[in-house]
Amino acid sequence: MAYAVFPPSSSPSPSGTKDRLSLAARGQVRIDRLMKLLVARPIIVPVIFLTSVLAASAAGEPGIIKGSDQFEFVYRVKLPEIKGEARVWLPLAKTDRFQTVTEEELNIPMKWEKVQDRDYGNDICVLYPQSSDSGRTVEVRYRVVRKEKAPYPANATETARYLRPEKLVPINETFRTLAEKATAGKTDDLERAKALYDHVMSRMRYDKSGTGWGRGDAVYACDAQTGNCSDFHAYFIALARSIGIPARFAIGATIPANKNEGTIEGYHCWAEFLADGSWVPVDISEAWKNPKLADYYFGHNPANRFELTKGRDLVVDPEPASGPINFLAYPLLEMNGEVIKPETTFMFRRIGA
Repeated sequence: MAYAVFPPSSSPSPSGTKDRLSLAARGQVRIDRLMKLLVARPIIVPVIFLTSVLAASAAGEPGIIKGSDQFEFVYRVKLPEIKGEARVWLPLAKTDRFQTVTEEELNIPMKWEKVQDRDYGNDICVLYPQSSDSGRTVEVRYRVVRKEKAPYPANATETARYLRPEKLVPINETFRTLAEKATAGKTDDLERAKALYDHVMSRMRYDKSGTGWGRGDAVYACDAQTGNCSDFHAYFIALARSIGIPARFAIGATIPANKNEGTIEGYHCWAEFLADGSWVPVDISEAWKNPKLADYYFGHNPANRFELTKGRDLVVDPEPASGPINFLAYPLLEMNGEVIKPETTFMFRRIGA
């Protein structure tokens, strides 16, 4: 059976008042200041139109799309043989400031329910497959308009949450010492965060060999000095929080810029930190792989991104036997209390191409 879900239309903005306008103006001034500080040297990147694709960077580097991008995104999961009690948690992307999910079609041929995690409000689909559902395919199809992300106003109530440690992102003396050394002589949070960004870039190496990588384990990243995007950003977040800079995590996928449709090779994640009243996006692993874009990735996420969930240690009801969910991009499948990785495919088609 197929289910279709259409997100509610955006509610109208509240009527303006002098106080609100004043707050908005002050927020814009802070963002303008941040943008001026973030501009270093020009990044030469082609502009994308809906009927064409941004060419890849020189030397085979992946491209970035500025402005906006439109695409269909298909999230497909094939269930293994179901033996015994099984449950699956998979993310449901939401509309936010930078992406508009205008339509989503859910093809879920089994019992399921939609829940939210306690702390971040992510929408999560919980499936209850039976033995008769073995081998079935679950598919979520999205239609998305995504905008390039730059610094944007923060909610004052968010600060404390993003200074707290997480299971794999602790705050300890090791991170504090490293962060203080890297930021010595820096006076404000934007400068200190840039120093941490540079520190992670120079200390880490993008390497998915061996074991231990890919969990977003800040201690592993610090010790091994290798890993993937989740490890890079866990390390950055641990360093930032250790010296009082709020920082947070988000995960989804990069939409290829050099083709109009196809399969996407896995998830991608990034981070944001708080400075001068604004959230500033960073993507350190992509900067490591594309040094010419290092200035761009400090303060921007390109438009060819799709966010699935925010945060770590997601607390949901019903809760997995394994406890809070580390992060949620691929589905979490538990069968008889054991975690099993189902076959998962991400695909896209650029709209208008």
